[in-house]
Order: sequence, then C-alpha cells, then structure tokens
Amino acid sequence: MCNLHSNMTTQQAMRQLFDVAAELDGLGNFAPLPAIYPRYSAPVVRPGEGGRRELVSMHWGFLLPQVSKKTGKPIMPKAVNNARDDKVRSSSFWRASFEERRCLIPGTSFCEAKGRNPATYYWFGMDADDPEARPPFAFAGMWRGFRGEYRGEMVEIETHTMITTTPNELVKPVHPDRMPVILDPEDYETWLTGSSDEAAQLMRPFPAEKMRIVRQGEGVKEDPAG
Repeated sequence: MCNLHSNMTTQQAMRQLFDVAAELDGLGNFAPLPAIYPRYSAPVVRPGEGGRRELVSMHWGFLLPQVSKKTGKPIMPKAVNNARDDKVRSSSFWRASFEERRCLIPGTSFCEAKGRNPATYYWFGMDADDPEARPPFAFAGMWRGFRGEYRGEMVEIETHTMITTTPNELVKPVHPDRMPVILDPEDYETWLTGSSDEAAQLMRPFPAEKMRIVRQGEGVKEDPAG
C-alpha cells in the first residue's frame, strides 16, 4: 500500500532519465513535489504517438463512480490509487490498463506509516553515499482516461495508479503486506512496451540492499531533501 510519495527530481533530469524529448514534455513549469497524495496530479511517463516517450501530469487514482447507499444519487468517485500485482491480470477493473496502458511514475522516495496516535512515518529511497541524496527511480504504473462528474463538475481527465507487490525485508517491518513495485532502469522499456507476460515478470519486490530509510519520525509527511 502506498498513499504518499515524493518526486524531487528536476524537470530536465526527468527528461534525461526517462529519455523524453523536450517537445514531448507536457509538464509546463514543474516544481519538485516533497509530498504527493492520491487525488492530486503527479508526473507520469508513457509511450506517446509513434512510440516516443512523453512526460505528462495525471491525477493519482483511477476514478470509480459511486452512489449513496441512502439516496441512490452519485457521490464523489472513489480514487483507487494502488493495484495489487496479483489482481492486475485477473480483475476486469485492471486488465485492459495492464495490457495496453502501462506507465512509469517518477519518484525519489515513498512513505509508509506505522502505529497510530501518533503514527511514525518512514520514507524509503534508493541507497546512496550521501544521506541527503535522493536518487530518482520509477514506480510501475498504469493509466486510463476518466469522463464524468468529479468535484462538482463534468471532467475528462487522465488518471494513473501504482502497482504494489509483497514487501522486501526493509519495508516489511513497517508495512508487512505491500510495497510499491520499483523498476530497474534497464526494465523501463519492457514495462512500457513489452508483452503482458514480460511485464508480469517485473512485478516483484525491489532488492532491499539497494534501498534505505531516508527519513522518519512522527508526523513527517513530506520528504523535501534531495
């Protein structure tokens, strides 16, 4: 489960890391994000026209229309921000997106909370010699369009979700059930354009020895370092 992550990578660095041409960067004036929550927008990399990668901003969370159990009238759609790796091929809710619309979600750390009242927030990132460094990476994601009523108006937007898997030994003591799927750079192209079978092989825990806890504490709900 992941409901909070950061992306402190600069716009130019994202273009270089993910091989996106400047003319296919649709972020506008991007400001680094020390805290990204569901229902907000975040950068996403996907294959565009002609297969060239593009960098765009998308709403985090597939929107699922809902109705009130009391009145039967439409209410705020549910934002489904995570997809389990063991469900993306079997569930009709996820299958088409997994087969046809996979994407990369740039990040520099992600957060899991442990305990309650107050919770301790643990931020996980890539290993580095400099404790203040936040090497960029990419989560495995999927995207799809949404058209309907949202936040009081009719909208037509693009949304994305993050895929989760079983946790590695670093994450497990904090969150024993799930962690986001993190991809090796050498697997970016396979994730974006490979077959469903090839992509399925990449949904696995990222090696714990390549990660570290970069920040922790009560109420620590952002990771601005980098």
